[in-house]
Amino acid sequence: MNKKALTSCIVAITTGLVSPVVLSATILEEVIITAQKREQNMQDVGISVTAFTGDQMKAMGVTQSFDVAAFTPGVHISGNLAGQNTQFSIRGVTQNDFNDIVEAPNAVYLDEGYLAIAQAQSFSVFDIQRVEILKGPQGTLFGRNATGGLAHYISNKPNFDVVEGFIDITIGEYDTPANANVYTLEAAVGGPITDTVAGRVAIRKNLQDGYLKNLYSESDAFNPSPGEGAGADLGDDDTEAARISLAFKPTDTLDISLSANYASSEVGTGPFQAKSTIAVLDANGEIVNVIDTPPDETRLSIQGNGDGGANTFDGSQSLPGGGIGLGGRSTPGGDFFGYLDPDGDDFTFSGDFAFKDQGSTDTWGLNANVQWALNDDVTFTSITDYKEYDKLLFIDVDAAPVNQLANYAGVDASSFTQEFRLNGGTENSRWVAGFFFLNIDNHSDNGLKGSANSILGAAPNAPIDIGVVADLETNSYSVFGHYEYDFAEDFTLITGLRVIQEEKDFEVDIGVFSSFSNFSVNQGELLNNPLGAGSPFHEKADKSDTLWAGKIQLDYRLNDDTLMYAGVNRGVKSGSFNAPLLGAFLGSGGVDALPYDEEVLISYEMGLKTTFHDGRTRFNVNAFYYDYSDYQAFLFVGVGGVVVNADAENYGIEVELQSNPMDGLDLMFSASWFDATVKDIPLRSGSPLPPRDVDPTYAPEFQATGLIRYEWESFSGGTMAVQADVSYSDEYYYNLRNFDADKFDSYVMSNARVSWLSVEEKWELALSVKNITDERAGLQGFDLATLCGCNEVSYRAPRLYAVNVKYSF
Repeated sequence: MNKKALTSCIVAITTGLVSPVVLSATILEEVIITAQKREQNMQDVGISVTAFTGDQMKAMGVTQSFDVAAFTPGVHISGNLAGQNTQFSIRGVTQNDFNDIVEAPNAVYLDEGYLAIAQAQSFSVFDIQRVEILKGPQGTLFGRNATGGLAHYISNKPNFDVVEGFIDITIGEYDTPANANVYTLEAAVGGPITDTVAGRVAIRKNLQDGYLKNLYSESDAFNPSPGEGAGADLGDDDTEAARISLAFKPTDTLDISLSANYASSEVGTGPFQAKSTIAVLDANGEIVNVIDTPPDETRLSIQGNGDGGANTFDGSQSLPGGGIGLGGRSTPGGDFFGYLDPDGDDFTFSGDFAFKDQGSTDTWGLNANVQWALNDDVTFTSITDYKEYDKLLFIDVDAAPVNQLANYAGVDASSFTQEFRLNGGTENSRWVAGFFFLNIDNHSDNGLKGSANSILGAAPNAPIDIGVVADLETNSYSVFGHYEYDFAEDFTLITGLRVIQEEKDFEVDIGVFSSFSNFSVNQGELLNNPLGAGSPFHEKADKSDTLWAGKIQLDYRLNDDTLMYAGVNRGVKSGSFNAPLLGAFLGSGGVDALPYDEEVLISYEMGLKTTFHDGRTRFNVNAFYYDYSDYQAFLFVGVGGVVVNADAENYGIEVELQSNPMDGLDLMFSASWFDATVKDIPLRSGSPLPPRDVDPTYAPEFQATGLIRYEWESFSGGTMAVQADVSYSDEYYYNLRNFDADKFDSYVMSNARVSWLSVEEKWELALSVKNITDERAGLQGFDLATLCGCNEVSYRAPRLYAVNVKYSF
């Protein structure tokens, strides 16, 4: 794609052909949500919720599930594997364990079906009716009690009246030396099949080249290549997805919806880059900080305060050079092996363990929703959901031309949920009661790969996989109730309770396998004693817990346009088991560190929602205080980590403003600020140094987003629209130890879009630029200062130019 030509097109479309007649915009729409298990206007629900329709998300450029975080106050993204496993972080509540045996504290649902595996939170958004992001504990009404909150995506349903659909094509190019192209096709069609049956089919296909240019040459490598195909460009993505829906209406009182969905992706090795870092140790060899390596530094580690006058430290207690006895850094300011990223945080690097189409994710599921109106006041609902998940993803530990170690994460899991629910009400009350069952059968494969020709080549049985094989079966049973009572004309009391019985059976094996390929892991049988006595390590355990969540809230309707609310929520997330990498297993205390307890959150929140200016402006504000007991925090040290329990607290405020001050003009602004603290976190398991209070990971204290959109009728016919948005994020840590080098800088991201919609609203043409200033916004990172003298870092996608054509019928 020619960027100059694209720019000229944008200028041509936005300049001319303007008439004085303006049309209503699309950003400010009435959004009907089901956060309380019945349809309500978002402004009538006393919950901190942000919701967008499918048309709004399209206008805002949302293509991936986590894109809505940029427009939602208090919501950020976290995860691992260089963005290939991205999850929601809500109000500082996050969990970035890279083993999918752990459930996320912020849940994601699709059509009321719970996505039980953290990896499944990353998916393409297509043919979606709306999304609802609920903040704070939602355990009384949602079957999986995510303490931080949840995101619920609702797909478009079949239309019983007319045949309708669309074809949507996007072509784009990333602005990097790789000149990576992206091609996306979305399409849907649906309508009546008979008088009582309707159907809909939607598909999405995405082809994306790698945008992270790899300059790797075997002649520049520290040691021989890990195999054929090494040195590929990274960031590629080949995804196909489909959804089929059937709706049945055999009687006026019975509605049945059936759907099947499937998604499959092939991706390269995770697009991490390396930055050189150096550990700072105290007199006893304990790591007390990690800093960016000074340009002239050649030591492996620093003993002292890191001011340039510190003593030389031989690193015997911190495994310098990955444990192979290097005497120093061969390149001043470089990593242990002499590597320096050629352009810093720009999108070129040199990495050997980098392969095209090395990783894959596959998900498919079935969903059945039955709604039966028993009478005028009571409705019975049954929701049955089954999903299967499969993934295997890789990253290069050193992200450099060094054949050291790779990390892999795999999962083969299934989930089944069944909910029965009764909704009813009287003139001054509404109630919901129900039963929920969940089964998750999870098999995970994680570990470190010492590939052919690696530094581990002298080890017995090399090449090897230092693997973790874990099985966790979860059975959860709960009963719940929710009751709203209008005890006065303008006052409503809301109460809720869920009682949960949770059963978990766990089995883990940690040891060494022979490695047969860079594309497979943990094959064959564990090898006996390659690591000495006690290897391999095997453990079985189980847990049985009775838990409860509840809420009490008061809503006050000041007038027809203003709602005030205040309440207390108790959220709980069940305890579970760690499945750590070998080093983390041994370093955290072995078997004793495998189980961890449930976390309990008491949330105090108040808020105001108001609509004014003849319905043209909405203003919502809320304030909250979180009191956490046994918060499940992921302590990452070395190349692994474990979940530990620690108390925490958090308080903050969020503001949202949406306005249509004049015909055709839409404005949107949101901001959030919070102060979160996780208490008494050790620098590592077993550290003799006192624990510290730290910030949670992936939790910027301040975020703000602004969007402006203007549309008008052009002389040539149809509707023109221009739109721009800017978002700001404060700096944040990606490691719970809060070391200086483990922090991403604040950033400003900006996007722009210009579009034309035909008079009959069938054709739409759009030109867009994402990340206009080509900002290097931090995405995910790992601290590996004592393994490679580096940190792995990844960034949000670079500037993208795109053309979009959509035909609707």
